[in-house]
Amino acid sequence: MLSIAIGADDAAFEMKDLIKQHLVALNIQVTDYCLNTGVKDEMYPDVAHAVATAIAQGKHQRGILICGTGIGMSIVANKVTGIRAALCHDTYSAERAQKSNDAQIITFGARVIGPELAKTIVDTWLASHYEGGRSAPKVARISEYENGER
Repeated sequence: MLSIAIGADDAAFEMKDLIKQHLVALNIQVTDYCLNTGVKDEMYPDVAHAVATAIAQGKHQRGILICGTGIGMSIVANKVTGIRAALCHDTYSAERAQKSNDAQIITFGARVIGPELAKTIVDTWLASHYEGGRSAPKVARISEYENGER
């Protein structure tokens, strides 16, 4: 069974719950990494780091992070070694994040897109799989930079 980690800050708590319900309806195991229950002091860096670390440790195959814009979550998640997080506000980006970049995490903004588009983006990303091919050397190069080999 696919296991997905999910997290959000206070700006995206409602959307996170909607996406979580959507995933459960698809028979996907979901683990919520929110620290609180949508209170104003939810620190998105802590949530993003917890989700990305859990994925890097192999506890989940993929992750979804949501904040006001999705930008901050993406920045933090990409600080974790081995993680590729992609900001996706449309289905094409979600598809390419997985097919071309093998992104284990997608991020998006609850203040940028609506709930139905968010569900469609998630569905598109879940249906997409890394193709390797022409993208494989590029993804390998990202890892080289990340590991200080270049």
